[in-house]
Amino acid sequence: MPLWINPQDGTQDVAVLLFDRFSNYCLANTIEPMRAANDYLGRPAYRWRLVSLDGAPVTSSSGLRLLPDGRLAEQPGGDALFVLPSYGYRELGTPACLDALRAAARRYESLIGLDTGSWLLAEAGLLNGYAATIHVDEFERFSERFPEVTARRERWLIDRDRVSAGGATTAFELMQHLIEATHGSVVSLEIAGLFMQGEDSIRSMAAGTPGDRRVQRALALMRGNIEAPLHIAEISRAAGCRQRDLEERFRRAFGAAPRTVYRQIRMAEALRLVREGDLSVAEIALRCGYSDPSAFTRSFRRTYGRPPRAASARTGARTTAPNPTGAVK
Repeated sequence: MPLWINPQDGTQDVAVLLFDRFSNYCLANTIEPMRAANDYLGRPAYRWRLVSLDGAPVTSSSGLRLLPDGRLAEQPGGDALFVLPSYGYRELGTPACLDALRAAARRYESLIGLDTGSWLLAEAGLLNGYAATIHVDEFERFSERFPEVTARRERWLIDRDRVSAGGATTAFELMQHLIEATHGSVVSLEIAGLFMQGEDSIRSMAAGTPGDRRVQRALALMRGNIEAPLHIAEISRAAGCRQRDLEERFRRAFGAAPRTVYRQIRMAEALRLVREGDLSVAEIALRCGYSDPSAFTRSFRRTYGRPPRAASARTGARTTAPNPTGAVK
């Protein structure tokens, strides 16, 4: 069952519950992928609020003071509540805190424990009968303290409407997965490209093929050859496998053929250039591997539902979510 079941053109409402000594890194890795998805999709696909138990300011582990948007009890609910303590989490499970979490569980569709957040969810009895993970340093204590929870040594874990991630980096991976589940693999790939550099950091987002180096190599080649696209056969050879093998790997990873993913990577670059507004459609077409501006415009329209001019930031128009179908032109 999908974690978030809103339609692609809806807005998903989430809240992040912060405690003193929360991790800035973990918070950024949770919020920034949603912000990037909004930017890429050209619409508010995600809306978030930062909250604390009492609405008072919270101070991160590095001393950054943050003013939340309000108290957890004041929030009407939404699609997901992220629970983010980091240090000193065992002292945070007061009766008032646990009662607030139980009440929130009735208002939010999903509960997500980040870093050591699973501990508080388990303390409140909200993970009984679920599988969950936690920061690696606390795994043994967690598994011993909560026998009603199936503790698993995973980077992140989804069990129905309960989700957990064991640290800041894994929170980023989890967010990419959740965004991909709603908006498709190309959006998650663009987020990866925005925040990470280098071939080794471009990862397959599919659970079944993490770290497939042939897929990583193929993606790096696609990203590096947008203006003069390579044939898939060339990419396959450079990635160290046969074309049929690469196609199977891409279908496992993204549910799409390499040529489809390649076209979407080129269209993502086209959207970026269109929004900058500095180049003509003909120039953008050439930079994205199209010798014919008309063919480029047709491909852009199929992907985003609007012609390039209508998608320009200067027009104020928004695009629709990318269409994962269609062949490379």
